[in-house]
Amino acid sequence: MFRNKDYEAFCHVGLGGMFENLGNYNIFMQCDTPNDGAFSRLPDGYLFRFCRRNELEIWKRILVREQYIDNVTAYYNRVYAPHEDDFFRRCIFVCDKNDTPIASTFIWRSYGIINTVGWLGVMPEHEGKGLGRAIISEVLRTTAFPVYLHTQPTSARAIKLYSDFGFKLITSPMPGNRKNDLEGSLPYIKKVLPEKDYNKLQFTIANPELIAAILTSEMAEF
Repeated sequence: MFRNKDYEAFCHVGLGGMFENLGNYNIFMQCDTPNDGAFSRLPDGYLFRFCRRNELEIWKRILVREQYIDNVTAYYNRVYAPHEDDFFRRCIFVCDKNDTPIASTFIWRSYGIINTVGWLGVMPEHEGKGLGRAIISEVLRTTAFPVYLHTQPTSARAIKLYSDFGFKLITSPMPGNRKNDLEGSLPYIKKVLPEKDYNKLQFTIANPELIAAILTSEMAEF
């Protein structure tokens, strides 16, 4: 089992056995106007740089445990590989003092139409150091809004982080082959997040541009 802090939080409230299944639930968020107060800088001893072409396997292993590498590879081949130059111009690493990548995310132009947050990941041993907040701050500073993202209830701490930046949970049904599982996810998120954080979550209907973008392709691009 991939024992990151989200998994530990689910175990703490007696939901560890449901963690794998809940990872298949879909949640969508959008941010029309960012909350400037949420932005932060990278802690001392770390640096940002772009993912290099010979580091694609490192990128994958920041995101998921070994058994899901093939899934990330398939997604990369479908969505990013046709635009490989753009991927390597966008995909950002946080590296430690030894230049070892330990966190990653980027902004992707999904469907060629909308800006989306792609694949936020922090190595479990480096969680809790503010790296996730810093790297989200870095990519959002120069991004045109609105910005959208896809996540799961098992990423409850990331949902809280996104909400700090002004992302709201989308309540609208999603077209295409991914159901919006927000209603079924909220009871679990409520059990895992501290009450004060859960009560700060905000909700919204999907922007028309998001729905229009999704309808341009049968393939999910975020």
